[in-house]
Parts: sequence; structure tokens; C-alpha cells
Amino acid sequence: MMLWIGAIIIIATVVAIAKRQETRLILFLAGTLMAILAGHPMAIIDSFVNTMTSKSFVPVICIVMGFVFVLKITKCDAHLVHALSSSIGRFPRLLIPGAIIVTFLVGIPLTSAAALGAAVGSIVIPTLIANGVRPAMAASAVLAGSWGCMFSPGSAHLPVIAKLADTDIVSVMINHALATVVCLAIVVIGLTLIAAFLKEDGRGSSPAAITAATPAEKFKVNYVKAFVPILPLLLLLLASNQIGLIPKIFQSVPLCMFIGIAACFAVTLHKPAEISKEFFAGMGDAYGSIIGIIIAASVFTAGMDAIGLTSALTNAMKETQAMANISATFGPFIISVLSGSADATVMAFNTTITPHAEQFGLHVSQLGSQAFLAGVLGRSMSPVAGVAIICAGMAGVHPFELARRNCLPMLVAAVVAMFILL
Repeated sequence: MMLWIGAIIIIATVVAIAKRQETRLILFLAGTLMAILAGHPMAIIDSFVNTMTSKSFVPVICIVMGFVFVLKITKCDAHLVHALSSSIGRFPRLLIPGAIIVTFLVGIPLTSAAALGAAVGSIVIPTLIANGVRPAMAASAVLAGSWGCMFSPGSAHLPVIAKLADTDIVSVMINHALATVVCLAIVVIGLTLIAAFLKEDGRGSSPAAITAATPAEKFKVNYVKAFVPILPLLLLLLASNQIGLIPKIFQSVPLCMFIGIAACFAVTLHKPAEISKEFFAGMGDAYGSIIGIIIAASVFTAGMDAIGLTSALTNAMKETQAMANISATFGPFIISVLSGSADATVMAFNTTITPHAEQFGLHVSQLGSQAFLAGVLGRSMSPVAGVAIICAGMAGVHPFELARRNCLPMLVAAVVAMFILL
């Protein structure tokens, strides 16, 4: 009986998230209700407190977001965006692929998809439109590349997967690097072909149709400042166990982020007091938004455990590895499309199902990364995602036009990733 009640609560939770209700509140209430019905209300308090004070991911995510805020106030992120996008208009045949790849690369240091859409979209979308690309396709290209978080140390999901797999963040990124790159290639090729088929790629535009200088051309890029956002990631990669070119001390994400912040000051000489204020503002924002979702998801997980749903799902998946593969792919993908957010779905899956990966004949990092990748791909074709709404608004089109163009490439990429990772 309790399992059926729990299942009803889960369905109601999914529906509420899909209708864009406040994610943290919905997850918290659902978890609390299940725990109370199971007679274990203290499981909620224990999970809440343990997660909010976790040393494995709270400091990392907060410090990375502090770095992101520093990049913004010093405008180093703007220099990176312009440096990557300034050459797009020079190669008409690479307009769509270039926009997707530029957005993906900028999304590595910028962990928020909505912020990424605003930062990149304001430059790339006008650039593409000025070169003859249809507005809907220009916005779709930016949305299609908005999942560079797969390689971001500040992602909410990488620390969770790393902790479950008893490894470091860089190792997790390297483990799913092949699948991510293949998926990026599929998205680039797929959307480029769709743009050509719909005759929206700008190749048929006459020179007279191309307007005056684009925003990227008016901005004077400082390539030293443009390098700063990727400096911490470069240090982490060079210090990783797989590469090992610099001392292991640089495997510390906080250390590399502080080096990045110091570099921001060194190349811009921005007021130290303002840098400090923005850094701590970023930490606070990270705790309220990203960490908040993780905490709420942990409460939801505790409720599922208490009512017996986790063990029931685990036992069902033990029957066949294919069930785990399909669940890790289409569960996060579909719910992310419906809700416009990958975070809650991926976090719920990775905290309930992924810890039992070995029982399905899979490695924890494989299952966790597949759920993560499927979730962000689903968000990148969702008409209700914040980043989609922002990009559509900049292009003056309906968000559904973006979803219609991105649907097939994202779905194919998610399925291919399943065969690579699982």
C-alpha cells in the first residue's frame, strides 16, 4: 500500500515540477510527506542537515560561483565570449556549428544555463541574424550549445557523482568526455543539417542583407582577460591523475578558483573591495540556488528511502540492465523537457538510483554521467527552460520554435550516449 502511495506522490511531484512550480519546495514537501507517512519524520531533518553541511560539494560549488561573479564584474567573461564569437561571421558555412561550439565552451566556466544564454545570446544571436541566419535558428543554435556544464567543476552534479564513485571531479569529467564530445558532434551536425534543409543557415543571403558591424566587432578583445575564465579548468586538467604535468596540489578546485580570482585582479586591476563583495555574493547565490536544490533533492531521496520506493525501484532494475539504461536516459531527458530544468531530475536520480549502479552491472560514474548528460540534453530542447525563453526573446520568436528545431539532434545524442556510457 505504501509503495502505491509513494508512487502517487512521485507522479504528483513530476507534474508539479513540469508545471514550473518552485522546485525546492516541491521536492522538500514530497520527501517530507513520504517520510511522515512511513513513520520516519526525523529522516528528513537528518538528511537536510547532513547535506547542507557536506564538505564534499558545498565548498566547491560556492567557491566556483564566487569566481563566476568575479568574472562578471571584471568583464573577463565578456572578453572570452567576444574572443570566441568574433570570428563566426567570417566563415558563413560555419555560422551554426560555430555558434553551438562557442556557447558550449563558454558554458564551461559559466555554470548557469540562463546566465549563459544571456551572456552569449546577446552577442551571438545578433551576429548570426546579421549574417542571414533566421532568428529562430540563431536562437536554437545558442540553446543547442548550452550544456557545457558537463565539463564544469562548478556543476552541482559532478561533485555528487564523484563522491558516489569515490573519485575526483576531473576523473568523472574525463570518464564521460568521449560521450560528451560525440554528443556535441551529433548536435552540431544535426542542427546544421536541419538549418540547411529549412534554408535558415544564411548561406542564401546576399551581402546587402548583412547589416553593419555586429556587437562582437565593436568590442575590443583583450585575449589575456579572455584566458582567465579557463585558467582554473586548465590547471585542474594538467594536475589530474590522467595527465599529471603539474603538482597534485592543483587538483584542488578551491585553490584553482582562488588562482583564477587572483588572475582576474592582476589583469584588470579592478577594485579589490568590489571583487570581494562579488565573490561572497556569488557564494551566497550558489548556496541559495544550486545547493538549495541539492538539499531539497536529498530530502526527497530520504522520503523515498523511508517509504520503500528506492529499494523497490532498485529490485526492479536488478532484473535487467536494460531497464537501468533506459531509466537513466529517458527519465531525466523527458522530465527535463517538460520542466525546463535538469537539476532536480538529475539530482533525484543520482541520489536514489545511481548509488546502486553496481547491482545493475554498471559503474557509478557511468550511470551518474548518463543521467546528467540526458538531463542537460533534454533541457536544451525544452520550450519552458529559462535559457530557451531568454534566447527566444532575444530573437523575437516563440520558444517552441527552438524546441522544434533542437528536438531530433538532442534525442539522438541522448540515445547514442546511452550506448557509449552504458
